[in-house]
Formats: sequence, C-alpha cells, structure tokens
Amino acid sequence: MMTLDLLRIHPGAFAVMMGIVGLLFGSFLNVVIYRLPVMVQRELRRDARDVLDLELEIQPRFNLAVPNSRCPCCDRAIRPWENLPVLSWLALRGRCSGCQAKISVRYPLIELATGLLSFITAWHFGYGPQCLFALVMVWGGIALFMIDIDTMLLPDCIVLPGIWLGMVSAYFSIFSSLDNALIGACVGYLAFAIPACVFSLITGRSGMGAGDFKLLALFGAWLGWQALPIIVLLSAVSGAIIGLITVRRGGEPYPFGPFIIVAGFLAMFYGHEIYAMCSHSTGVAIGAKFFD
Repeated sequence: MMTLDLLRIHPGAFAVMMGIVGLLFGSFLNVVIYRLPVMVQRELRRDARDVLDLELEIQPRFNLAVPNSRCPCCDRAIRPWENLPVLSWLALRGRCSGCQAKISVRYPLIELATGLLSFITAWHFGYGPQCLFALVMVWGGIALFMIDIDTMLLPDCIVLPGIWLGMVSAYFSIFSSLDNALIGACVGYLAFAIPACVFSLITGRSGMGAGDFKLLALFGAWLGWQALPIIVLLSAVSGAIIGLITVRRGGEPYPFGPFIIVAGFLAMFYGHEIYAMCSHSTGVAIGAKFFD
C-alpha cells in the first residue's frame, strides 16, 4: 500500500518504472511483430486447404511461446541473458554469439520506442486507470504499426479485441462516454469504408484495406467520435504527403495504418491542445465541448 501511495505522490518515479516495464514489454512485442503474421498466414492456408478439401499440411507447432527464440542463421537457441532489452544487443555488439550474424537494429529500437512511449504515457496521465488503458493502447498500436509496415496487414486478433476493450474503457468513462464510444466506433468504420467502396465501384480497384476501417473504429471506440476529425485529418494529410513522395519514386504501395495509429496517439495525448489551437487560429470554438 505504501508503494502505491509513493507512485501517486512521485509521478516521476512512476513514469520511470513504467518506462522500464515498457522496455521489457517491447521485447515481447518483437516476438508478436514477427510471429503473429506468420500465424495468421498459416491459419489462412489451413482454412483454404480445408475449403478446397485438400490434405492438411503437418507443420511444427508455432505460436507466441513455441518454439523458443533462435538465431535464424545458425538455429542456435537464444539464452535468457542474451534476451535482455537493449542491453543484450549492446553487449553482443549487434551480433549472434554463435555464428556472429548481424542482429537487426530494429529489435532494440522497438524496445526503446516502447519504453519511451510508456514513460511518456505514464508522465502524461499519471498513476491511475487512465494510464493503464493508455498503455494498452500504446503497446497494441506499436505492434499494429510494425506489422502493417512489414506485411500490410492489421490482424483482427488485435484490432477486434481492441474495439471491445475500448468499449469497456468507455463503460467506466476512462477516455469517453459509452454513447460517444458507440458512435465513434460506427462512424470511424464508415468514415473510410464508404469512400473506399465508392472508389472501388468507380475504378474497379481497392484503394484501402478493411483493416484500416476497423482501426479507425478502434480509435473511435477508445476516444469517442470527437477524436475522429483530428485522426482523419492528420492521417489523411500525412498519408497524402508520403503518397506524393512514393509516386515520384515509382509509386510503390504503402500501408495507411501507421498514419492512423500516429494520429490516434496524438489525439489521445494532445486532443485538447490541437482543438484549442484550431479554435484560436480560426476564431471558432470548435473544440469547446470535445473530449469532455
């Protein structure tokens, strides 16, 4: 009990502690980011073979816990002391202790990003349930951000439970009321789904994946419908800028989910300030009743 009281009294200590927890959780997120898409693809292949009445493939067990982490080059098992966030990578100088193959710098960077964002979240919201739910959103968002960049997939096994968890947080009025969350989830989905359907009917091509619809619905469920204008505007503008750059460099397709996630984080942390800034610059009190 005394420890909890100290965390309330000393927000800096609480933020540092959550930063350390974030570092540790970032190591787990590296596993999720690599393994979850493989698990999804295996499940899709299994379902397809079942529908086509083909013989099922016998594959070794593969999930977030099994098999143990190994070097992809020499298949050497990674020992526990070689799996410490950031420190192990530095101690090993970014190389496998067995075959000396390079270990990607993205692993410690994801751990550092998770730790830093966890620290910022704890410092911003302070000790309490709002910080706990915000950390869950941040950690899930990091996983979705990287998975979408790697595979252009937004797995339902993260997004759909995230929507329901947003409803739970709204039931307790953590970030929004339940009414606003329900409207936010519905409007968030339709805000991208309707234009995408119209685009598909006109051009015969798909301009956006359904995962993006669900992702915006997730943020609508967590933050309420009031946050959607910020998220849509910021993600659309930043996505358009990157789109223009990629068109000039050959027009390679790129995922839109990361733009929604970054915009959603900004809305969660600085929604009040962004609306106040817009109100001041336009002379219209557009944010007066938002984020109640």
